Amino acid sequence: MITDLQEKPKFYTCRYDAAFKEVFLNEKNEEILKKLLEQSLHLKIHTIETAMMERNQGNVHVRRKVLDAVLYTDQGVIGIEMNARYKRYLRVRNTAFAFDLYTHYTYRGKEYDDEMQIIQINYTYGLGKKYDEVEVYELQNKKGEQLLKNFRIIEWNMDKIMKFWYDKDEENIEKYKYLIMLDLEEKELEELSKRDEEVKKYMEEVERINQDPKFREYMTKEEDDRKIRNTELREAREQGIEYSEKNRNQEIAKNLISLDIPIDKIIEATGLSEEEINKLTID
Repeated sequence: MITDLQEKPKFYTCRYDAAFKEVFLNEKNEEILKKLLEQSLHLKIHTIETAMMERNQGNVHVRRKVLDAVLYTDQGVIGIEMNARYKRYLRVRNTAFAFDLYTHYTYRGKEYDDEMQIIQINYTYGLGKKYDEVEVYELQNKKGEQLLKNFRIIEWNMDKIMKFWYDKDEENIEKYKYLIMLDLEEKELEELSKRDEEVKKYMEEVERINQDPKFREYMTKEEDDRKIRNTELREAREQGIEYSEKNRNQEIAKNLISLDIPIDKIIEATGLSEEEINKLTID
C-alpha cells in the first residue's frame, strides 16, 4: 500500500519506446497491434510478421538505431517509430530510417518492385497545433505527380489525438481509441477499457510490464542516463554563456580603465570583483 508520504511509482505508457516494444512486439499481442495499425492506416491487415531491425549500420555519421518495429504484412512493409517529443532533427533521422527501409527492401528481391507499399508510421508527441491529426508525406513534384507510388511517411500528431480525450470528444475518442490508449495513465486507461475488449487487453499488458522489476530497472536506468545527458548539456551551455559574458565584461573593464574611470564605477558596470579588475590592470 502506498501512503501519503510515499511517491507513487511512475507508470510507463507506450509513449515510451521500450514500453511500446514490450507490448506490441510480443507475439501474443498481435491482435492489439493489428487494431492499432488498422486505425493508423485505415485498412484491414490479415497477417503481421514483426522483426527487430537495426538501421544505418553503414553510415558512421548516423547513430546506430533499432527501429521500434518493422512489420511485414500483406499490405506492405511498415516501419514504426515512437517519438516522445518533437525535435527538428527527428524529421531528418526518421526520414533516413524510412529510406533505409526502402533500400533494404529493394535489395532483397531480384527486381525492383513498386507494388509493395513501404510505409513509415511516426507517432509523434510535441507537434502542437500547427499540424493536423495526421500528415501524409510522399515524393512528388509541384504538379502532384508521384516519383514513387509505393513510398509514404505517415505522421500522427499525438497531441491533437490526446486532446480528443481531454476534451471528452466522444465521437473522436471512439474513432481514435487505439491511438489514445498509448499514453493514458492507469485510471484513464481503465475507463477507456470498459468500452473495448482490445483496449482492456492492452491495459493488462501495460500493467504487466510496469510490474516487471527488470523492465522498471531498465526504464529507471534509461531515464537516469537521459537526465545525466540533459544536465551535462545544460551545464555546458551555461558555462559557455558564463565564459562569454565574463570575456565581454573584461573587455568593457579594460576600456573603462583606459579612461581612468574609478574602480567602484567599473565594478558597478561590469560585475567584476576588485581583484579581477586589478589583475586586468597588471596584465
